[in-house]
Amino acid sequence: MNARTLFYSPIFHPPPDISSRNKPFRPELKPRDGPFRIQLRVRVLSRERRGCCSFPVSVRDVKSESYNLSDSLPESVKFKESLNDVDVDLELESESSLSWWEEFPKRWVIVVLCFSAFLLCNMDRVNMSIAILPMSAEYNWNPATVGLIQSSFFWGYLLTQIAGGIWADTVGGKLVLGFGVVWWSIATVLTPVAAKLGLPFLLVVRAFMGIGEGVAMPAMNNILSKWVPVAERSRSLALVYSGMYLGSVTGLAFSPFLIHQYGWPSVFYSFGSLGTVWVSVWLSKAYSSPLDDPQLRPEEKKLIITNSVSKEPVKTIPWGLILSKPPVWALIVSHFCHNWGTFILLTWMPTYYNQVLKFNLTESGLFCVLPWLTMAFSANLGGWIADTLVSKGFSVTTVRKIMQTIGFLGPAFFLTQLSHINSPAMAVLCMACSQGTDAFSQSGLYSNHQDIAPRYSGVLLGLSNTAGVLAGVFGTAATGYILQHGSWDDVFKVSVGLYLVGTVVWNLFSTGEKIID
Repeated sequence: MNARTLFYSPIFHPPPDISSRNKPFRPELKPRDGPFRIQLRVRVLSRERRGCCSFPVSVRDVKSESYNLSDSLPESVKFKESLNDVDVDLELESESSLSWWEEFPKRWVIVVLCFSAFLLCNMDRVNMSIAILPMSAEYNWNPATVGLIQSSFFWGYLLTQIAGGIWADTVGGKLVLGFGVVWWSIATVLTPVAAKLGLPFLLVVRAFMGIGEGVAMPAMNNILSKWVPVAERSRSLALVYSGMYLGSVTGLAFSPFLIHQYGWPSVFYSFGSLGTVWVSVWLSKAYSSPLDDPQLRPEEKKLIITNSVSKEPVKTIPWGLILSKPPVWALIVSHFCHNWGTFILLTWMPTYYNQVLKFNLTESGLFCVLPWLTMAFSANLGGWIADTLVSKGFSVTTVRKIMQTIGFLGPAFFLTQLSHINSPAMAVLCMACSQGTDAFSQSGLYSNHQDIAPRYSGVLLGLSNTAGVLAGVFGTAATGYILQHGSWDDVFKVSVGLYLVGTVVWNLFSTGEKIID
């Protein structure tokens, strides 16, 4: 707003919009001769600092004269010549400030909504890992059939990774993520019906559920690349991905209770219905880009647009350029190695606790919660550490390599200890430590897509996550085969080997610099 205003006498008429927030200005002043003084507050809002000062202004008996408010400013208050960089907000000293929810940054509203979507995503995904125990008893499924059912989710999940990335980068992440939540929620509700109809129907419905969840990561990555400044990237992504971990906690904690009280179908009905609540909020509050949001405050819009890296919409995908870059292939290989171990935990740990540690159904769900709680905590801790290191001058490449090395070698070390542990409590603790260090990957490879190709971050995540999904398909099915012919030690040895391969590839070929404009 312009820092000039008009005053008329002998009766004082306040300017109609003295505050940028359109708050009423109604001082009770009577007509009088000579000058009078009022106290105004100037609030300076900028990307660098936010502050205010108060100073007196004399208003004299003049007609149709402009009074230059900036001439009365103390010397300590300096304004830039261009008001494009600084907003000046004039208000009476008695006026109250905005409430905290109005001041809350809109970009973090988007982050919290994405966090909630991923919470629902994993709630709907892990409920099968608990429900599969009573379901397999009811339908007489052997371990190989259980592995087939668990892996069928990844058939659909695989199909929409790249497609979801292309769709999100071209039409916007809001529509794509909303579609995904609706689709997978419907598939979740239909799961008990499909199971009663027969195994082929169940496999199809689980694949359909994977189709919906497959677009979630690329869409989220696209949205955050537009909404979140670079300096907040690791923290925002860590928070969103911790929604997945807390979703696993919620699903694993409540599923045994629902199964015990109402039967296994209740898990799918109750979890699937929560998607309608999220979608209603998402459609009313979210926008694909800050440029599309009419309610976004100007100062926050300037902050985002100035400091974000993805501005222009994508029209064509340079596949040849993308696939010719070694850091892209480092992402792809590392994502495969990382997800092999992660998806085994996601789908098979309740069975491990039940068969090896001899926990019952309720205990299996409760003990499965601990690793995911650890992941939720350590993911946000890792995000804070990564952003702090970047702010202190460490290169993004160095930070990404450090965080992902922890994300690989930590789980590898703790999984090797499981074969030497006989105590169930120590086994659970070891598993929690394994997954806790695994979560540092959110500030490693999962943040790297926006580093190296910000405009194509959705496509790139879809590409690398396709490799990650293949690890889920092969790893989940292979685990069932290994258990039928071997032991859990063999399962963990394969995961450890892939973690070590990922460590080498990541440190040799990854980078934190932008390689594709």
